[in-house]
Amino acid sequence: MNKQELLELIELGEGYTLEFKETFSNSIGKEICAFANAEGGKILLGVCDNGLIKGFSCSNKISSQIQDIGRNMDPCFSVDFEMVENVCVVDVPEGKDKPYLVSGEFYLRQGANSQKLKRDEILDLFYISNKIVFGKKVNSKFKFEDDFDEKAFSRFREKANISDSLSKEHILENLNLFVDKKVNNAGVLLFPKRVTKFFFSADISCVLYAGNSKLTMLDKKVFDGDFISNFENALSFVLRNIRTKAEIVGVRRVETPEISEKALREAILNAMIHRDYFIEGRILINIFADKVEILNPGRLLFEREKLGNISVIRNPRLADCMLRAGFVEKIGSGIKKISELVANVKFDISSTWFTVVFERESVIEAENAGFTPLVTPLVTPLVKLTELEMKIFSLIKENPKISRSQIVEILGIKLDTVKEYLNKLRKKEAIRRVGGRTSAGYWEVLF
Repeated sequence: MNKQELLELIELGEGYTLEFKETFSNSIGKEICAFANAEGGKILLGVCDNGLIKGFSCSNKISSQIQDIGRNMDPCFSVDFEMVENVCVVDVPEGKDKPYLVSGEFYLRQGANSQKLKRDEILDLFYISNKIVFGKKVNSKFKFEDDFDEKAFSRFREKANISDSLSKEHILENLNLFVDKKVNNAGVLLFPKRVTKFFFSADISCVLYAGNSKLTMLDKKVFDGDFISNFENALSFVLRNIRTKAEIVGVRRVETPEISEKALREAILNAMIHRDYFIEGRILINIFADKVEILNPGRLLFEREKLGNISVIRNPRLADCMLRAGFVEKIGSGIKKISELVANVKFDISSTWFTVVFERESVIEAENAGFTPLVTPLVTPLVKLTELEMKIFSLIKENPKISRSQIVEILGIKLDTVKEYLNKLRKKEAIRRVGGRTSAGYWEVLF
């Protein structure tokens, strides 16, 4: 490595395969162990956390200590190091005999941190990870010139605060997304023009339903662009289809969604980062009258009881890039943060799916709490229907012969409420009854 390569590496910043340390201490052992148990990495001695080069003098004694740390790991391990200018570059290869431990402890690289794990946790991880090579594999179908989305990459570079002076190839290579001038699967997920061209089920399906079941669909969107666009579009879909409450804070109007936006962000991003891309099922976001569900394919990599206390990342390259781009504050904190933000959140776990469920209040309870009903514009711009009116209108439009009792059953509301809102729809001239309440009677949609 020459001086220019070192400066470019430092400019990219700490991450999944890069650690800065101002000076030498025995704590370097846990970093070596963590890199060996992950996919390898480099430790730069003489560089501050903010990237400032402080300089480091690597004496023969320290060189021997670094080598001894590797030799004393279990199993025995070897690292290489070199001086580049006044920085000591410790090169840690990916271990061939995982898992490794140092001073009786197991460590694993997670994002820009080295996390201590218990032996059963790390053994379980490596039993599974023998099959999880998805992100590392080069994707031969991806043609860089045709399929790489330059706009998506530029947006990521800007959010990650990566200098324009660094070449695209350098950035991709040091983010572990580029192997022998070819993009791997993680890179394909992050920067494709259309992700389903390569992975049929890597899109996100968002659906709005009337009532508490899937009987009637009001809206559906499927997002299959680059990783960040899919995330932002899915979040926007949920936010525009749940209620908000407006408050005046100082001189500003602040709108608050009925479900914490931060919690929704964490849940959607967790689903995208932790899903098992070997499973054909896609990420599903379902919005019902009584709940919002976010489902992703992929079982937990540890016991259910440890949820929220530990984190094992299925797709570390994706997690590292989202951390750099500022979408993640701390690797592995998502479930705990969601639970802190939303008291009644539920986590449903099966052998192949992980589901986050946010419960919603009823229309009347939400209105009493100050949340504005959703207003859905229809074909006639002069007529607007409230959330519950729109749900009943959609049921009638789909089945003109639907009865009031059927509406009660589908939406889970009282008969008196159905009668009240049918009258409101009549007054707004959205529907009318033809043939009375006889068996031949039906509802006519007026626009």
